[in-house]
Amino acid sequence: MSEIVFGIIGVLLGGAAGAGALYAAFNMKKNNKMKAAKFEAEQVLSKARNEAARIDRDSKARAKDFEQKFRRNVEQDIQKQKNQVLQQERSLKDKERNLDQNYQQKAKQVDLKLGEIKEREEKIKIAESKVKENDDKALQHLEELKTNLERVSSMSTEEAKRQLINAVEQEAKIEASKIASAIENEAKEEAEKKAKRIIGMAISRYAGEYVTERTVSVIDLPSDEMKGKIIGREGRNIRALEAACGVDLIVDETPEAVVISGFDPVRREVARRSLEKLMEDGRIHPARIEEVVDKTKADLFRSIQEDGEKACLDLGITGVNPEIIKLIGSLKYRTSYTQNNYSHSIECGFLAGMMAAELGADVITARRCGLLHDIGKALDHSVEGSHAVIGAEFAKKYGESAAVVHAIASHHEDEKPNTVYAFLTQASDAISGARPGARRQMMETYVRRLEDLESIGNSFDGVVRTFAIQAGREIRVLVEGSKVTDEQSLMLSRDIARKIERELTYPGQIKVTVIRETRAIEHAR
Repeated sequence: MSEIVFGIIGVLLGGAAGAGALYAAFNMKKNNKMKAAKFEAEQVLSKARNEAARIDRDSKARAKDFEQKFRRNVEQDIQKQKNQVLQQERSLKDKERNLDQNYQQKAKQVDLKLGEIKEREEKIKIAESKVKENDDKALQHLEELKTNLERVSSMSTEEAKRQLINAVEQEAKIEASKIASAIENEAKEEAEKKAKRIIGMAISRYAGEYVTERTVSVIDLPSDEMKGKIIGREGRNIRALEAACGVDLIVDETPEAVVISGFDPVRREVARRSLEKLMEDGRIHPARIEEVVDKTKADLFRSIQEDGEKACLDLGITGVNPEIIKLIGSLKYRTSYTQNNYSHSIECGFLAGMMAAELGADVITARRCGLLHDIGKALDHSVEGSHAVIGAEFAKKYGESAAVVHAIASHHEDEKPNTVYAFLTQASDAISGARPGARRQMMETYVRRLEDLESIGNSFDGVVRTFAIQAGREIRVLVEGSKVTDEQSLMLSRDIARKIERELTYPGQIKVTVIRETRAIEHAR
């Protein structure tokens, strides 16, 4: 047992001794490594110190070289600036020397001029004294002449002044009248040339057809037997047709014809179409008449709408209110002096557009004004006022622009025109109405108009005779040469034109020509 214990103790002691030896060897190795690392660190530190010293030496050397170079550059710049300053100083001295020389020369010249001026002043003083003496003598002589003139002419100075002023005033008026006449003639010639060119171009580019209508429509019947069917038993058919259409049917002795009379062309057209349909169908009685008339009205109003749209489409106009389109279409069934208003409005639209293009104005706006200028004629009698005014109000109500509304209102001078579109509308309306064959007037009205023109011309003093020519578009006034001078004839033509404007109503314009002649008569005996 003891042996085992001693064996175990021996083993433990051996293990402890081995562990101690191993620990001692580990510590020795560790110390060796630390020494080696310390030595290596000292070597690295030594190299770094040596490198830092070298870098310090290099940087000092470079800084010294840079300082020397910079100092040399600065010295060179300073030297250059010194040279420039010296050059500028020399240049300034030269300029100063030149200025001194110029000043001395100018001073000498000024002294010479002052001497000359003094001499002139002395001469002027002498001349002024002589002039004053002459003036005094002239005044004295003038007073003597005045006294002698008043004594010889038996007229005071004031009276002579008044006569002289009146003569000069009359001469100035005559001269001013001549100048005004020349300026006006030149302006008229230039304006007339341009207006003729523009209007002639517009007329030549557009040619429309004319439709002549009256207040009656004639329906051709297939036979006289149809008159009995139209009249009906005890006249019930004709009364029903007249009541439904609002027109009068005239069944007279004219063979195979019935006349529809009425001032409303739309109603006449409804009656005409309805009667034609009834004759085609053959069934004519009050119930059938009412049915056909209602259907015809619907078809006609649809046709009116299409006609209005077609007019806008032909002129390239968009954005027109449907109510206005209806009025445009209904113009097809209305006339003015036998000229169809629908064709007239379209023609005015084209003419106004072409003239606007020549003037550089907006073509579409001008066309719109021309097309809509007569829409007031499509409104019935329930709306009071002239067709221009009520047409403008209707256009304004349904969204037309201020330019279009003004052009409609002023195309017959109900308002004073103040835009280019208003004047273009007036011009296109006059051109369309003045075309040969476009309108017809009653002979009585035509003759009365000519008589009125001649009577206005004859109402002025100095007028011998007045002649209205060219269908009332011009009047020629013959005056007495002994009573009316050339300058007064100019004023007379203006006065006659103004009186015609005030007292007469007429389309287009009237030319007033005053003719003056001087006749010298002597008899040989």
